[in-house]
Amino acid sequence: MTNIPETGRTPRVQIRLVIIQILVVSLLGTLGGRLWYLQIREGEAYAKEASGNHVQQVVDPAVRGSILDARGVPIADNETRLVVSASRTDLLKMKDDGDAVLAKLAGVLGMTPKEVMNKVRLCDSKTPQPCWNGSPYQPIPITDEATAKQALQIRERSEDFPGITAEPQAVRRYPSPGKANTAQVLGYLSPVTDEEIKQAQNTNSPYLRSDQVGRSGLEREYDKQLRGKAGVTRYEVDNLGRVIGQAEADPAQPGENLVTSIDARVQRIAEYELNEAMKEARKQVDRNTGTNYKADSGAVVVMEAKTGRIVSMASNPSYDPNAWVGGISGKDYARLTGKKSNYPLLNRAIQGQSAPGSIFKVVPTAAAVNAGYPFDGSYECSSSYSIGGQVFKNFESKGYGPINLGRALEVSCDTVFYRLSHEEWKRDGGTKPKKNAKDWFYKTAHQFGLGAETGIDLPNEVSGRIPDRQWKLNYWKANKDAWCKTGKKNGDYAERIAYENCLEGNRMRAGDSVNYSIGQGDTLVTPIQMATIYGAIANGGTLYDPTVGKAVLSADGKNVEEIKPKSHGKLPMTRKTRNEIDDALAGVATRGTAAWRFQGWPQDEIPMHAKTGTAEVYGKQTTSWFASYTKDYTIVMTISQGGTGSGASAPAVRKLYNALYGVSEDGKIDKKKALLYTPQKNLPKIESDGSIDSPKVGAYPPKKTEQATEEGALPVTGNSPAATVPDPNTGNNRDTRRRAARPKKRKRRRTSP
Repeated sequence: MTNIPETGRTPRVQIRLVIIQILVVSLLGTLGGRLWYLQIREGEAYAKEASGNHVQQVVDPAVRGSILDARGVPIADNETRLVVSASRTDLLKMKDDGDAVLAKLAGVLGMTPKEVMNKVRLCDSKTPQPCWNGSPYQPIPITDEATAKQALQIRERSEDFPGITAEPQAVRRYPSPGKANTAQVLGYLSPVTDEEIKQAQNTNSPYLRSDQVGRSGLEREYDKQLRGKAGVTRYEVDNLGRVIGQAEADPAQPGENLVTSIDARVQRIAEYELNEAMKEARKQVDRNTGTNYKADSGAVVVMEAKTGRIVSMASNPSYDPNAWVGGISGKDYARLTGKKSNYPLLNRAIQGQSAPGSIFKVVPTAAAVNAGYPFDGSYECSSSYSIGGQVFKNFESKGYGPINLGRALEVSCDTVFYRLSHEEWKRDGGTKPKKNAKDWFYKTAHQFGLGAETGIDLPNEVSGRIPDRQWKLNYWKANKDAWCKTGKKNGDYAERIAYENCLEGNRMRAGDSVNYSIGQGDTLVTPIQMATIYGAIANGGTLYDPTVGKAVLSADGKNVEEIKPKSHGKLPMTRKTRNEIDDALAGVATRGTAAWRFQGWPQDEIPMHAKTGTAEVYGKQTTSWFASYTKDYTIVMTISQGGTGSGASAPAVRKLYNALYGVSEDGKIDKKKALLYTPQKNLPKIESDGSIDSPKVGAYPPKKTEQATEEGALPVTGNSPAATVPDPNTGNNRDTRRRAARPKKRKRRRTSP
């Protein structure tokens, strides 16, 4: 048998060997490339990451900047307190999760074990206050009111209190100078949350676990400037956690100081007089119900007319912002947020919405002129006005005959505005509007800035509401199903209204326009909106963004960043119309609805302009409104369920003007006793060491032994409101006159931990 040579096998073997060699070389090349990438190209980054495994950070919290009034008086600052904190991480390493240690700590602090344990539990949707909503890895403050004796007990017996520290720390303080609370304007702080830390990671202002952040008011609006930057010291440690060296340290940078336009002296008077006006209103009987007025809430705004700067802003009911310092108790939290609390956290000056009543009439007055009705025309002021079968009455059913628009403002004649609004409603097509309906009364309101935020530098401002045709349609679409479900043709009042709204709630009816023309119906405004409008009338027509912040100062006082006034528009009226409205509002204070409250006012030297408002609210008592201005200031006050504007709010506003200008009840002016005869222009004086002059602010009304002891004290001679104030116990007036003394100024210095 012949053997055939295997000539084809050798090339195949060689090919396989070549392929194997290529694979081996490729694998070696890949491994080599990966090794080069890890060790050379990315070596430094991985080295840093590896060293981070042996670096521990110690955070030194930044001292938060102070909030000052216009003269440099601190209304929010810091003080050093002994803070007792617990490390939740250390406690959870114990067999009983640290319960025994916390119970022992409670005994030292004079608290119950439950109170202490509640402080260290973490917040979630089911856990009520108090609880901890910050990071679980940072020390949780138990109390910031520890005594030196308690702190020594904890530190000297550290073996009995593992995970517990007692150290001096800078704690936020709201000193309420002269009892000027200013709570809703200032806001409050609470620990940063994990979600906020995550969201801020890629920003220029990231959070640290130890940070406290502003939750409302100026604390929130200017949080970035006030917070500063925490210091971080990094220590190298071995695998046993022992420090073997210091890697690097970033020193803490204190927060900047915020100077506001608030004057603490005016603020204390605004808060006091608002509260007194509400108390007085509760003594008066509501003729409509036969019961006393409830006067359950209110607000007042004092604003510089030419700049929009807020001199004072008060909201009632109020609260003590110090309740949030160191963590709020469950009792306090319930008191501030419960259904029976009447929501004191709400800043009613920017968040309280209600119908404005007759102070709104400056808007339809301008609208009527824009629509072609002459200001000096003749308009019938009858006691009532009928549309179909519905009768719309004038206030107290008074009639003044033919009058012009200026006189209509002075006597607050509703029927004049009823007629004008009804006429315009018919011109625009009534319930079947024309394609290009003018809607002057609604258009002009939007041009005044209503139905939109004013732009004030405070968070959570609301926009109010102008119930124009578009709003009417949107509202109907959103509520139609509910109206159709509950409405009854022959039911009670609410059911009949729901029935009508179900059928044609999208239509602008004559009654809607008529009610709207006098600030009623579905119209909603805020006090700050009306202050902005009346301030614009006062200054010649400029609508300013209201501002509380006036300047931001660096901690050393070397850098000053002023916050300039900004405008968001002009009033939709000519100079002539503005001057005519201005004259009419002066007439309100001298011969109109507010004249009885401003008898004896020095009108020739300080012209007063005003407008009263009494707004009806379904199911509630009437809301009191009073809007006013001089060449310098605008003051707007409102009291919910307080009665009439001239009856409830006007007296308190008069007392505010008396204090601002140093006016006694007999109309004499003493500029030396005036708090702010002209608005504050200069910033507080800053010393070379960064300290700021901080004048004293006395309480209001001054007590017999303490009165008139501050610079710029209230007028206390003659028949001024400070000279005779009601005794809180008897209600009888008591003489508080005393010669003013000029105190020495104090320098305010930053408190550090």
